[in-house]
Amino acid sequence: MKNLVFSRFRRWDGRTILAVAEALIFLTAASLAIRLLPFRRVARLAAQWGGGGRLPSASDDAPVRTCCWAVDRWARRVPWKAVCFQQGVAVQMMLHRRRVRSKLHYGLAQSPDTGLKAHVWISVGGQVVLGGRTSEQFVCLATFPPDRSAA
Repeated sequence: MKNLVFSRFRRWDGRTILAVAEALIFLTAASLAIRLLPFRRVARLAAQWGGGGRLPSASDDAPVRTCCWAVDRWARRVPWKAVCFQQGVAVQMMLHRRRVRSKLHYGLAQSPDTGLKAHVWISVGGQVVLGGRTSEQFVCLATFPPDRSAA
């Protein structure tokens, strides 16, 4: 088992290793922010992190895929619960660092079986890049940064 982990690690290039390390740092920071700060403050930060920057072209989406992959990889391994909200904030911070414009979506769904459920997903250029498998089940209540058309 130990050799399997190291053999995978050796196949990664320097950028991938840095992205994986960065993902752990940002997932930890996002988890702490969500735990310790009021929602309004986290939302304001998410709006700042999502704004500005550029939209990557379809052929230049490797940084987006790498950020999502690295955060997802850690979210399944950290000793605390890192659900969609923590993952979304972490990915948005990583994309901001790469000057990629993103949008954090916050949605709710009502189910007779489970009651009210919340979900967060991230989009870049209108394409959902994180949390998209279940996003269509949720009604989007807010985006960070906010849609200009809704203002």
